[in-house]
Amino acid sequence: MTDLLSLPWLEAAILAPLFGSLLVGRVRDPYRAARWGVAFTSITFAFTMFAGAAAAAGTSPVGQPWDIQARLFNGRPFSLDELTAPLIPVIALLHLLTAAATARTRMRRFSFAWSLATEWIGLSTFTCTDRWMLVGLLAAGTVPPLMELRERRRPARVYVLHMGLFVGLLIVGWWLTEVGSKDLGSGLLLAAVLIRCGIFPAHCWVTDWFEHSSFGNALLFVAPLTGVYAAARLLLPTAASWAFDVLGAAALMSAVYTAAMATVQREARRLFAFLFLSHGSLVLLGLAQDNPLSLTGSLRIWSSVVLSLGGFGLTLRALEARIGRLSLTRYHGLYEHVPGLAVCYLLTGLASVGFPGTLGFVGGDMLVEGSVEGNPWVGVGAVAAAALNGIAVVRAYFLLFTGARHGATIPLRATGRERFAVLTLAALILGLGLVPQPALMARYRAAEQILKERQTRLNSPEVATSDSIVR
Repeated sequence: MTDLLSLPWLEAAILAPLFGSLLVGRVRDPYRAARWGVAFTSITFAFTMFAGAAAAAGTSPVGQPWDIQARLFNGRPFSLDELTAPLIPVIALLHLLTAAATARTRMRRFSFAWSLATEWIGLSTFTCTDRWMLVGLLAAGTVPPLMELRERRRPARVYVLHMGLFVGLLIVGWWLTEVGSKDLGSGLLLAAVLIRCGIFPAHCWVTDWFEHSSFGNALLFVAPLTGVYAAARLLLPTAASWAFDVLGAAALMSAVYTAAMATVQREARRLFAFLFLSHGSLVLLGLAQDNPLSLTGSLRIWSSVVLSLGGFGLTLRALEARIGRLSLTRYHGLYEHVPGLAVCYLLTGLASVGFPGTLGFVGGDMLVEGSVEGNPWVGVGAVAAAALNGIAVVRAYFLLFTGARHGATIPLRATGRERFAVLTLAALILGLGLVPQPALMARYRAAEQILKERQTRLNSPEVATSDSIVR
C-alpha cells in the first residue's frame, strides 16, 4: 500500500484536467464533450483522493524514479499540507458533480473545456508552495472566466476592472513585501484580497459575474474561495499587525451587509451570490483572528461552504434548467414536481448556515465562541450574519417550492445524474456533520500550522493553544 501511495498522484491530479481541457476543447459535439468532461473530472477526483491519502500517510514520490517535480523544477513547488489536503478532494468533487449534473438542455451553454481549465488552475493554485508561482497562478485564474464572457458575448467591463486591479495590487504588493516594505506591501495585498473575495464595497463584480456567465462556471469560479486562500498564504503570514484589524473589520461589516442584502433579493442568482459573499466574509473574519478556536472554526466553515453552498448552487442550477431564470417575486410551487431537489435545497441551505447535525454546525459554533472571547461585538455580528442568511434561505424556499400550483407540460422530475449529485452531497453533509471529529482534528492541525507560520515570520511569541477545543 505504501508503494501505491508513493506514486505521483498529486502531479496526476493537476495534469489530468489540463489534458482534459485541451482534448474537450477540440470536440464540437456538446454531448460528446459532456461525456469526456465527466470522465476527466471523475479521473481527477480519484487522483485527488489518492493524493490526500498519501499526504495523510506521510508518503511522497521524493527520491523515486517517477518524481516528476524534481526533474522539472529541481524541487517540489506543488505539495499538500494540513490546510490543502482536505480541500483538494472537495474542490475536485464539486467539479465532478457540476459536470455530471449538467442537464442536456444546458450542455451547449456550459463550457466543459473552460470548466476543466478552471479546475487545473484551481488545483495548481491550492497546492502551490512557491509564493511567486502562486501569484502567477492567482493571476492566471482570472483568465478562463474572461474568455467565457467573451465567448458568450456578454459584457466584461466590471469583471476586467476588478480583476485587473486585483492582479496589479497582488503583484506589486508581494514584490514590496519581498523587498522589505512591510506596511505598504501589506496594504496592497490587503486591498487585493478584499477585491478578490468580494468584500464590500468591492462586491459588485461577483453579482455581475453570476448575471452574465453560465451558472455552472460561475459556481466553480467562486466556490473554492480562492481569495481566502490567497489571504492565508500571502497576506496573513507577512502582514503588519494593523492589517489584521482592518481585515477583520471589513470582513465583519461585509458579512452582515451581504447577508442582509440576500434577504431582499428578487432573483435567485443574486441571492446565491450574496450568500456566498457573506460566507466568504465569515471565513476571512476567522482567519484575521489569532484565536486558534476561531481559526479552526473558520477553516471548518471553509470546507462546509464548498460542499453545502456548492450543492445549494447546483440545486438552483437544476431548477433553472427546467423553468429558466428563477424569480423571487412570486410563488412557483415546484415541490410536487421535484421533491428531491426541494429536500436537497433545504438540506444544503440549512447546512450552510450551521443547522445542528449538518456539516457547518460545529465550525459556526467555534467561530462565534472564539470571536466572543476576543470581542463580544464580533461574535454578535457573526451570529447576525448567520441568522440573516438563514432567513434568506428559508424565504427563497417558500417562494420556489410552495404557495402555488405549477402546471407543467413536460416532466420536471429529477434525472438520474441529479439524484446521484443530491445523494452524494446529502451523505457528505450529514455524515461529516454527525461525525465531525476526524475532519475537525485535521482543521485544528491546519490552524496550528497557520499560527506557527505567522509567528515565525513576525518573530512573535508563540500563541498558546489547547487541545481541549477538539475534544
